[in-house]
Amino acid sequence: MDLANRTVLILGGSGLVGHAVSRRLLELGPARLVLVGLFADEVEEAARALEPHRGDAVIETAWGNVLLPAPAAQVPLGEALGDPELRRIMVDDLLGALTADVLERSHLFRLFKQFRPHAVVDCINTATAFAYRDVFQSARGLLASAHEGQVTPEQVELHVLTLTMPQLIRHVQVVSAAVREFKTQAYVKIGTSGTGGMGLNVPYTHSEEWPSRTLLAKSAVAGAHSLLLFLLGRTPGAPATVEIKPTAAIAWRRIGYGPIRRKGGTVARYDCPTPLPLDEAFTAGADGWVDTGEILESVFIDTGENGMFARDEFETVTSLGSMEFITPEEVAQYVVLEMAGQPTGRDIVAALDAASAGPTYRAGMLRAHAIERLRALEDEHSIRSVAFEMLGPPRLTKHLYEGFIWSKLATSVGDLASRRPADLAASAAQLVAEDGTLRSFVLSIGLPIVVEGDRVYRGEAIIVPPQNEPIEAVIPRGWVDLRVRNCETWIGRARAVLAQHAAAAAQVGSGSDEDWDAMRPDDPVQPPKFAAWIFKYEDDGERIKR
Repeated sequence: MDLANRTVLILGGSGLVGHAVSRRLLELGPARLVLVGLFADEVEEAARALEPHRGDAVIETAWGNVLLPAPAAQVPLGEALGDPELRRIMVDDLLGALTADVLERSHLFRLFKQFRPHAVVDCINTATAFAYRDVFQSARGLLASAHEGQVTPEQVELHVLTLTMPQLIRHVQVVSAAVREFKTQAYVKIGTSGTGGMGLNVPYTHSEEWPSRTLLAKSAVAGAHSLLLFLLGRTPGAPATVEIKPTAAIAWRRIGYGPIRRKGGTVARYDCPTPLPLDEAFTAGADGWVDTGEILESVFIDTGENGMFARDEFETVTSLGSMEFITPEEVAQYVVLEMAGQPTGRDIVAALDAASAGPTYRAGMLRAHAIERLRALEDEHSIRSVAFEMLGPPRLTKHLYEGFIWSKLATSVGDLASRRPADLAASAAQLVAEDGTLRSFVLSIGLPIVVEGDRVYRGEAIIVPPQNEPIEAVIPRGWVDLRVRNCETWIGRARAVLAQHAAAAAQVGSGSDEDWDAMRPDDPVQPPKFAAWIFKYEDDGERIKR
């Protein structure tokens, strides 16, 4: 896309890759570059460093943890986790339905709403942020407390907030909602393999395990993230979606001499002038070491989010056959080329598109034979096979049975479109009352049937039971609704189908661009065609890639 006079949002803009990407993007003349970082001082420093490169662009900054609700986003994570009110918000927004309130509380969604970016480059190491809260250690602690009968709500909440998949899923849901609502045109993710491109034999780990479970959790989350982006790229209304996944160590920011920093602070310098007895050195009351009052200083290479390495560390990790490395400028070049529409061969989403096995010509041919055989068996056994509610969602089964009932009452799509809602509802109620076989089948698979007068037929099991919500909110999700208001909806659908046909007929086309599977006025009411039409046009559920 052309970035001239556009707004670009850089998530992780104060990081190593974020800075390199920002410098390259400024060359393309955006009107506004918004840097988002975890801490205010870091992102403001990043903005100052970009000042000589900005040209006519305006550089703005925002800060906070975009993976959290806004009330917790600018509070240190440990402090937020220790605050009962903030912790409850985090848990509720993680596990609850994706409501408008949840979106409006999301710090990330608020940033989209504030800046309305045309393009987003996400340089946050999302997999590390989620996986390194260590669900394994948390689970062990929770189980130990459970065995002692001392589990508290706080412990459960803290454990829930270490679960990687719910966090990742909610994050991608928020991204999906934001990019579609605010018309973002390009979303580029800088991903990770978790192991710097090495395999399960990766020797670099942060625990005594080899490889550590938290490291593998990071790789697992990174892989799941890629597949969710693959799905985002197949979603109507979503932006062009790209993931660049560096599979080597990324280096470097600067080389220098000075204080060694770790986890946001400096490393204090200690000494132990006299050796301690081995059997006493690690007991509870052990002492003998001293804080020199100095800060550890040395020559270092700053690799950004991966920390400071000494020369020998850097030489080891980047050696041939080890993790090796890639520069942030090379990653930024991939980003710029992909955003300009020039494929690099490094886009994971495109690679998954190319490597996945989609629909085939053979399957399309066999589909017709399968349907023909099913129809023949229906005739042989004098039964109509509509739905068993194993495919899901319950709304599909609801649509299919409602469509089947209309097919028995209307001779064609055009006939359905001409019906009066009250007459159709009365006929449907009479049909269900008289046709015990149809009624029994619907109730047996778990769908109640509602008829005019708010009367309901039901069986033993209900797939979508009413639970602490108005019953009218439950019915559309999986009950067969034969009341006047739903008859109006179906008649409206039939009229929309006729309008589509009329618009297509006006073009007088018979080429391959015509929708040869579309419904026509004289066609019989076919439940699967109507259900597919609802999913495609009302739910925006059309497949856009094959």
